[in-house]
Amino acid sequence: MDNKTILDELLDLLEKNGVKIRKDSLGGGSSGLCKIKNDFIFFMDTDSSSYEIAAICAKAVGQVVDIEAIYLKPEVRSFIEQNMKN
Repeated sequence: MDNKTILDELLDLLEKNGVKIRKDSLGGGSSGLCKIKNDFIFFMDTDSSSYEIAAICAKAVGQVVDIEAIYLKPEVRSFIEQNMKN
């Protein structure tokens, strides 16, 4: 599974768990999750590579989703677990 496919899976997972996705050109390396009042927003820096965004997105998934309670494709689960350790 390539980085773009993993990123798409992660973004879909965030959206299904109530996180709003905002895609903006932020200059590279500026993606991240933030909470405003009771809403989570994941800012996706369109100037970053798919791998960079996916790595940050994986950490965001770890914060808002109980990955032990749901089915994830093995490649996606492995990617999340690897990036939560970093």
